[in-house]
Amino acid sequence: VQLVESGGGLVQAGDSLRLSCAASGITFSSFAMGWFRQVPGKEREFVAYIGRLGRSTYYADSVNGRFTISRDNAKTAVYLQMNSLKPEDTANYYCATRGPGVVGFSVVPHDYGSWGQGTQVTVSS
Repeated sequence: VQLVESGGGLVQAGDSLRLSCAASGITFSSFAMGWFRQVPGKEREFVAYIGRLGRSTYYADSVNGRFTISRDNAKTAVYLQMNSLKPEDTANYYCATRGPGVVGFSVVPHDYGSWGQGTQVTVSS
């Protein structure tokens, strides 16, 4: 399994970024996917979740209404569109697999199997 995130960078508050996560080595449509973020010295934090077919999505309260998770099973990729970015969104962002098969929504990092290396997002004020 390989997950490769991209799209991070340095932006100003109010700007937008779109993160991508390319998956390989798995039957992508069999896995729900999640995005998490982490800053040094803090625990990894749930950001967003999308079901295997993209019909169900969940968001952390802190990003709800600003971030949108989506997936393209044909391209074996999951995305995180981040709008109205705030300095507190600064973190390393990771995608992760949940599954395979029928599994429920979870915000717990331990419930996710494979992780990418992360992409850094820095939002200046």
